[in-house]
This record gives sequence, structure tokens and C-alpha cells, in this order.
Amino acid sequence: MASIKHYEKRMMAVCDYIYKHLDEDLSVETLCDVACFSKYHFHRQFSHFMGIGVFKFVQLLRLKRASYELVFNKDKRIIDIAMNAQFDHSESFSRAFKKVFLQSPSEFRRQPNWLQWHQEYRPIENHRKQTLHANIVDFAQTNIAVFEHRGPIEQVMESSAIFRNWRMRTGLSPVSSSRTFGIIYDDPDKVAPEDFRFDIAGEVLFPIGDNEEGIINKTLSEGRCAVLRHYGSHDNISDSVRMLYGTWLPNSGEELRDAPCFFHWLNFFPETPEHELITDIYLPLT
Repeated sequence: MASIKHYEKRMMAVCDYIYKHLDEDLSVETLCDVACFSKYHFHRQFSHFMGIGVFKFVQLLRLKRASYELVFNKDKRIIDIAMNAQFDHSESFSRAFKKVFLQSPSEFRRQPNWLQWHQEYRPIENHRKQTLHANIVDFAQTNIAVFEHRGPIEQVMESSAIFRNWRMRTGLSPVSSSRTFGIIYDDPDKVAPEDFRFDIAGEVLFPIGDNEEGIINKTLSEGRCAVLRHYGSHDNISDSVRMLYGTWLPNSGEELRDAPCFFHWLNFFPETPEHELITDIYLPLT
């Protein structure tokens, strides 16, 4: 058991190194030095551990960032996004992008197929270990503007884009000074895709009026909450939620309040490197 944990620790060190040095030359020699593995066996060991080859793993992480930049930073030129993803030419970037997502970068920018996107990233997990340490805080009542996502979790990105565009268009919930929340009503593993409910929300000072995006007014109620901080990719944030419900809560002596769990996103990808993302998970208590 000790040897297995030591092996996993070395592999997780490689994954963390890749996340932190995504803009650098990630040679096999460098990664072998990080893992303290022989280069003759490294590829096979990494593929066995991750279920994917190391070069594809690196490329997928770079293309993931590029896909976010295409959709959420529409003023950035595709050639600049390609260079940022470590491609020397826009043509080679387009070929690689289309091979993975079945859309060219320009097609993805216009109408992203997030379902296909999720198919590619489902096997990849951020291996950063989360620390199960929850604090109990008093959360103040907060007025929020909300876009209600209803449908498959894989399409939340489409709803996020609608809400982000509303914030930019109106300036009523500026991201620089207003907190951003996600309110989760259902476990996506326990409900049919079409029944999944998730609110994307931004803090507002005053109620908002009718709008073409369908953004509505809601309130996050005041009360005691357990807060667990999640570090890194949002892809495996459900693991932290399960830890909070399944491990922390039964041992805490606390009781749940009749209110949904919610997230507070403290920073955002791709403006922030994925391994530096911070999300607070709030569990309402009596």
C-alpha cells in the first residue's frame, strides 16, 4: 500500500507540474526528472495512470484553455490563441482543434458544441488532492441576478456565456466587484439530464428589470453555512461536494437547512491558470 501511494504521489507531481508549466517546453526528460522515472518506461506508466498519453494530455489541456479563449474572449485573434497554445501556425492549430472537437476554431467560436467538448475531457481529472477542512460562517442575505440553466450539465457553458454577455452588456453585476455564484439543486448523477437544475448568478445591489436574456431576480438567504475551499479545475468539483456531504457532514453533528448548496467562484479560467482556480462550496446549515 505504501509503495502504491508513493507511486501515485510521483504521478500526481507530474500532473501538477504540467498544469503549472503549460506555457513551457514540457519535454519527456523534464517530466521524467519530476517523477523520478526512467524515460524508457515513463510513457507507459503515465498512460496507465491517466488513461491517456502524456503528449495528448498536454495538448488537451492547452486546447481546453484555447476553447475558453475562443468563446469568452472573442476580441482575441485566433492566431494569438494558437500561439498561446504552443502552435507555431494557425493551420496546425486548426487541424489539431478540429481533430479533437470536430469543429474548426472559428466554428467553435460561433457555436461551440459543448457536448463534444465534454466527451473529450471526461477522462481527464485534476489530481490535486482536496483537503477536507470546512469552516462554519454566517452568510449574509445576498441579492442576485440569475440565469436558470435547465438541462444537461454538459450545456452549462452555453448558459454561462449568456449570463456573461448580459453582465458585460448591462454592467449591472460587474465581475470585478460583484461576487459570482453557482446554485446547484440536483446531483447530475442522480437525475435525468433534462431535469438537471443549476443557477448561474451574480451579486446585484438593486433588483434588475426585464431583459432579453431572461435573467431574473433571486436571493441567497442568510444563515449558517459550512464552507469548503476547492482548489484547481472545476471538472472534479463534484468530488469535493460529495466529500462535504458524505464525510464532513455525518461527523460534524450539524443539520442541513432547507436551502441548496452553492458555489462562490473567486476567480475564472482562462484568465487564471486552471491549477490556480479557487472555489468556495457553501452548505447551508440550521
